[in-house]
Amino acid sequence: MGKAKKYNPPRVESYMIKKGTLLYIFLIPLFLSVVIALFKIKLIAFLLNSIAFVALFAVVYLSKKGFAQEINYNQMKIAKAPEIRYKEFSAYLLGVVTLYISYIAGTIPLFESIFLAVISVAGYWLYYGFDPRGDKLEKSDDISSEVILETFGEAQEKLATIQKHSEKINDSLLKSKVSNAVDKANEILDFLADDPKSIRVARKFLIVYIDGVSKVVASYNAVDEDEIDSDTRDRLLSLMDDVDERFDKEMQKLKESNKFDLDVNIDVLKEQIKN
Repeated sequence: MGKAKKYNPPRVESYMIKKGTLLYIFLIPLFLSVVIALFKIKLIAFLLNSIAFVALFAVVYLSKKGFAQEINYNQMKIAKAPEIRYKEFSAYLLGVVTLYISYIAGTIPLFESIFLAVISVAGYWLYYGFDPRGDKLEKSDDISSEVILETFGEAQEKLATIQKHSEKINDSLLKSKVSNAVDKANEILDFLADDPKSIRVARKFLIVYIDGVSKVVASYNAVDEDEIDSDTRDRLLSLMDDVDERFDKEMQKLKESNKFDLDVNIDVLKEQIKN
């Protein structure tokens, strides 16, 4: 099985900038108009253009948050739909900004300004699409969707925290072992994403083990590495070896559980055929 996809901030940020290029382009003439009005000491024009620039910048900012939510949502097999629809807010705000620029800050008649505002909102939807709707979740009759989503969300957050804390570790061997544990944990999450009902089997892993690793790594970072003696370091390395072994056993247990379910279903079908 391939490893679970991991969130990569630099690539996401790069993609968001590329996707929002058109909005950035719209900011340029507004910024120039603000500068020109300032140099010509046209205070009213400066004020109106400044408001338009700030409002359009807010559209860009909200859109970037919406793009980030959408990317994370698409990367995950199990995810809750965004609670805040940033792209939707951005589209409506863009309509308001367009109306403001054309009618209040500009000289375009009201009806035509309203038409331009509607076109800008429609154009935003057509170009950037809607915010993700509906939770991404494989159906399971054995466990509620709320429990699955909540359990997955907590596990993903803890793994992200462990990964973040591990970057501060200078001890290369310990850092490598922590990174390996995170990779194996992501593999298990990937397995569970394909078979959510197995969360019952892996509940201790999701709640206890990942949380335990997170606390150990956080505690390690809270201490100056120069103050950690060889005995403590050896215990930490041994602990991470135990974690590595435990995660391997957890994956094996999940696979055996699935094989057991297959055997049960085969036996049940055989009995049904006989009867």
